[in-house]
Amino acid sequence: MSHDRPGDGRDDEDRARGRGRPLGTRRADREAEVGEPVVRGDPAVTGERAERAARFDPDDDESLAEAAETVRRFASEAVAGDDNVVMLRGAAACAALVRGHGSYKAAAEAAGDGVQVSFIRKWARVHDLPESVRRHVARGHIAPTAAKHIARVAGDARFDLAWAVLDGGLTVREVRRAASAINDGTAPEAALRAEGVAPGTLSVDLPLDVYRRLRDRASLENREPGDVIADSLDAARKD
Repeated sequence: MSHDRPGDGRDDEDRARGRGRPLGTRRADREAEVGEPVVRGDPAVTGERAERAARFDPDDDESLAEAAETVRRFASEAVAGDDNVVMLRGAAACAALVRGHGSYKAAAEAAGDGVQVSFIRKWARVHDLPESVRRHVARGHIAPTAAKHIARVAGDARFDLAWAVLDGGLTVREVRRAASAINDGTAPEAALRAEGVAPGTLSVDLPLDVYRRLRDRASLENREPGDVIADSLDAARKD
């Protein structure tokens, strides 16, 4: 079994307990309880499978045992394949083991059967992604392998990478490179531009009457339509 890299142990254990996050990054982390099937249990996302969504309670020994078994099967890749919902369930089980046992290393030991610390770490961090990103993973819009790299970064960079997949067609390989660049100190916008993505660019369809009003207002105010939309969203957020 592999171990945490030097210098990682304290950070990983703090993250497992919910401590040590950089200030101002709460929105880019999971807000619901660990193990709760918030996305997997939503019929609007997973249909009839929502009724069977597993909940893993890190404070319950029986639930932790179920999580350990789920992780063992998940790590074998025998039940995962291309099923995004199953992969999110595996991620939830990894996160529950980390929270319940207090560290990535202890979680891997609880899973047994040669489950690697790095495997637990990667998927537990996917479970820690914000709900809006996880929903796109469940819908199949973001590949779980891309989500693993998105989860490597912190703060708003998580959103920047996720939305670049949706709006810029960023591939898994490009997400990996951008995540590595961001973790090496490159600004998210610069990292995305290096991959050929224009951050903040979004194509939308509007009702014709709304489109007319938007174009009219932007012209009268000598502004770009995107600036008008941005101001409207900011105003709505503050209300």
